[in-house]
Amino acid sequence: MTKRLSAKHKLDRRMGENIWGRPKSPVNRREYGPGQHGQRRKGKLSDFGVQLRAKQKLKGYYANISERQFRGIYQMARRLKGDTGAHMIGLLERRLDAVIYRAKFVPTVFAARQFVSHGHVKVNGKRVSIPSFRVKVGDVVELKDSSKELALALEASQSTERDVPDYLEVDHKKMTAKMTRVPTLGEVPYPVQMEPHLVVEFYSR
Repeated sequence: MTKRLSAKHKLDRRMGENIWGRPKSPVNRREYGPGQHGQRRKGKLSDFGVQLRAKQKLKGYYANISERQFRGIYQMARRLKGDTGAHMIGLLERRLDAVIYRAKFVPTVFAARQFVSHGHVKVNGKRVSIPSFRVKVGDVVELKDSSKELALALEASQSTERDVPDYLEVDHKKMTAKMTRVPTLGEVPYPVQMEPHLVVEFYSR
């Protein structure tokens, strides 16, 4: 098992949930936590523990982005008018790697980060290799011509495991995607419940 795959499986087991909705998640076979004492009855989490867990789950879902980046997203969301938790979700979904994943150009959000880093993606005709690049509504995201026939992209686009959300317009023949609006929490197809308000409480302590 590769280190990256091991890390994904470890997060699923620690959370006790299939974070990405993958058929091969170990949680599908063993719902208890990892380690020698994983099957022991769990004590009730404190308010801090509940908030920390919500933060770890949301941060982990987006390819386990760094704490510095994640806190930066919270700080940016806090400066916007309105619901900070909702703004966090909007900012996370506007990441280029998240858009590539939602458009079904790659099978996982981890693959999306690598795909962008390796220069396979263009935004409005210009190559972008920064996974955290923030896509704006109306931006056209596409794969480079030489990347459109890659097996990874073709297999992901034809997969029936998940659907493209309504806030993206995607053409899998041209391998292009456009964000039509910033999604709300209810529109984002998380396989498990995300609680951004608890993340806001965690950072607001």
